[in-house]
Amino acid sequence: MESVIKTVELTKTFKDFWRRDRVRAVDHLNLSVNRGEVFGLLGPNGSGKTTTIKLILGLLFPTSGGVRIFGMPPGNISLKSRIGFLPEESYLYKYLNATETMSFYGRLFGLSALERSKRTKKLLGMVNLSASANRPVGEYSKGMARRIGIAQALINDPDLVIMDEPTSGLDPIGRREVKDIILELKELGKTVVLSSHLLAEVEDVCDRIAILYAGKLIAEGNVGEILARKDAAGILVSGISSDAVKKFVESMGGKAEVDTKAQMEPLEEYFLETIRRLELKEAEKRKAEEKIEVHDEKQSIIEKLTNPKM
Repeated sequence: MESVIKTVELTKTFKDFWRRDRVRAVDHLNLSVNRGEVFGLLGPNGSGKTTTIKLILGLLFPTSGGVRIFGMPPGNISLKSRIGFLPEESYLYKYLNATETMSFYGRLFGLSALERSKRTKKLLGMVNLSASANRPVGEYSKGMARRIGIAQALINDPDLVIMDEPTSGLDPIGRREVKDIILELKELGKTVVLSSHLLAEVEDVCDRIAILYAGKLIAEGNVGEILARKDAAGILVSGISSDAVKKFVESMGGKAEVDTKAQMEPLEEYFLETIRRLELKEAEKRKAEEKIEVHDEKQSIIEKLTNPKM
């Protein structure tokens, strides 16, 4: 399967004023996003999601490793017309209305006036802003500003759409509409990469997910495979009541629960449990390091007392 995005040992280390390593935001990351899929990038705050997106877009340069988009480096100018990007915060010209905003970004991509008009009308309808097309975006609510941001990211009819927290500020109806837009983009053959904290929504629309923690890839794969419960099996039966099946299983020493999703655990539970295990491991590591430091300090004091010439 063709990879739209591929990272190989991608690493980004930020340095302090003295050029010393301060934090490694992305740590030898190997990812592959296939054409036509919806790919979810998950992780707690500070896990490296936004840095990864910036590296993919060419907004940051990697310390080591590399990124390829459609087989080309992110700095290739010809790629820009094939990518649509929705940042976590949309920065809009508040005195322009929605139609003028869309026309402005369309001109940046070199679209003709006719093409800009056609796409603006279609996209504003898609994000349910047709009735507010002539209203200054400075008067928009946060949810409405998010909608125009999504429309703006699609003005160039991109092959790859990258969305950072696409449903931020939206009400339940708005979130449902955004999910429908993402699924519609997939049907059109677009590749969508999204970063989100709303795990239930990611679970609904993503084909594959990757979980980052401290810049490292912790888990990656098909949503169903990652969330599959290894200690449960689902059986489809007909012509017999669920109570009868439950009694039979219990008579064999097993445990049965009537649940249509018995073979999968919620993504939120999987995510939280994974992060919880990693945080516990990090805490144990820090505790062990502190013990070593205390031991070394005590040893140094003893050596000085027993050997004053040191």
